[in-house]
Amino acid sequence: MGLVFGSGRTQSRVIKGKYQVSATDDQPTMEAPRPKPRRRLGLSGKLLLLTIPLVMIAGLMIYVPAIANFRMNRLNDRLAAANTAALVLDAAPLGMVPDSLARQILTSVGARAVAIKMGQQRRLLASADLPDAIDHDIDMRTMTAWSAIVDTFETMLERGNQTIRVVGPAPGGAQFIEVVIDELPLRQAMYRFSRNLLVVSLGIAMLTAGLVYLALHYLFVRPMRRLTASLVGFHENPESSARIIVPSQRGDEIGVAERELSDMQRDLVSMLHQKSRLAALGLAVSKINHDLRNLLASSQLLSDQLSSVPDPRVQRFAPKLMRSLERAIDFCQSTLSYGRAQEAAPDRRMILVEPVVAEVRESAGLAADASVGWISAIERGLAIDADPDQLFRVLLNLVRNAAQALESRPKGDAATMQIRITGRREGSVAIIEVSDTGPGVPGRAREHLFEAFQSSGRPGGSGLGLAIAAELVRAHGGDIHLVEGTIGATFRVSIPDRPVELQSVRNERARA
Repeated sequence: MGLVFGSGRTQSRVIKGKYQVSATDDQPTMEAPRPKPRRRLGLSGKLLLLTIPLVMIAGLMIYVPAIANFRMNRLNDRLAAANTAALVLDAAPLGMVPDSLARQILTSVGARAVAIKMGQQRRLLASADLPDAIDHDIDMRTMTAWSAIVDTFETMLERGNQTIRVVGPAPGGAQFIEVVIDELPLRQAMYRFSRNLLVVSLGIAMLTAGLVYLALHYLFVRPMRRLTASLVGFHENPESSARIIVPSQRGDEIGVAERELSDMQRDLVSMLHQKSRLAALGLAVSKINHDLRNLLASSQLLSDQLSSVPDPRVQRFAPKLMRSLERAIDFCQSTLSYGRAQEAAPDRRMILVEPVVAEVRESAGLAADASVGWISAIERGLAIDADPDQLFRVLLNLVRNAAQALESRPKGDAATMQIRITGRREGSVAIIEVSDTGPGVPGRAREHLFEAFQSSGRPGGSGLGLAIAAELVRAHGGDIHLVEGTIGATFRVSIPDRPVELQSVRNERARA
């Protein structure tokens, strides 16, 4: 319950926000707040750091094929210009093209030499300043995408002015055309293209990164910040309903998380309010029980004097009165020490069930009530391995619940008002059933049937009787549940016998 009460002193434990306060014998102690985690990069920063390299990788993936394609187009342009020049040079009569004109044609093509192969004959159509050796050969007819990329970066990494021979398809009936060009102009053109592409790519990348960042920030980061702020604020004051997050209308996973968080916070606020009320109730009960125990002790002293009265009726009722007062005093004492030990461990032994049932009937006031029928169908000689006082409390709570259920029946109901107790043994398990002919247990009360202040289906009921009975039965290793499909309500209590250690039995027999 969060609050613990003891006789003559109060122990409390309150957890609120970041602090934990515990008090024992009016000596409070306070734990230091948890150290705040070191401030690190937030979601926005991480998103930005993630977006930048991804955009750079995307730009690199675009640049590689783009620069390779630029180089191939450049070489194809040289071949196309060489084809045009070859048509002009080949159409002129042999020796009729002046050297100056040939040089001008080669300069316009950007080549040092142009040659063509037709059949078995290879003709040099024009040349100017031919180098001693060719540094690289490039055959555009067999060029693949991978080789184009590799050759592109080899060209960009070269130093100096290399000479390359480019071979490509020729027009007309020629087999191929070849042109000898300088590599330096090609490399410089590739550098200019790379610079221009870099500028354009940077602009596009920055725009794309900004749009992606804003979109992700709006769709994910901002809702996550809202969730985080709600969690932090709720942690600081979990009892305030004003800290509950108001879920959005989103239909995705974040919307589901907001709605689930809101429901969880509402449940926690309700639970904490209930725990606070229970704590206040526990304090009031402790005070009442403390004074009630003293009053009962005084009543016990007065009742002791009744045993000396010679009246036969007094002699018959005095022991029962004394027993009831002793049980009430013990119960008050156990209530006062609830926080330290809760229910005492059961003092189990084999006891007969019939005398306990008869005492329960008298204590519940049903022995003198002719309006309620009482049927006891206990197997003859049925014994149960249980604490007699705790078994009495279990049956008394169930019988009182049954009597109250009969009282709550609608007016004009002509059905017989009856309480029935049956008892039998199934192997090593003793089974006791308490039935009534009342209206039964409402469906809404069945979900929390054995929870205090949750399960009562009657106006003004608290549900404590069933909660106490369930706790006592479970302390015996047993089970209690509502039997379905019966008239009224039937509660079945099953308590197994304790396992017997054969060695201890042999030792006892040996000592006997």
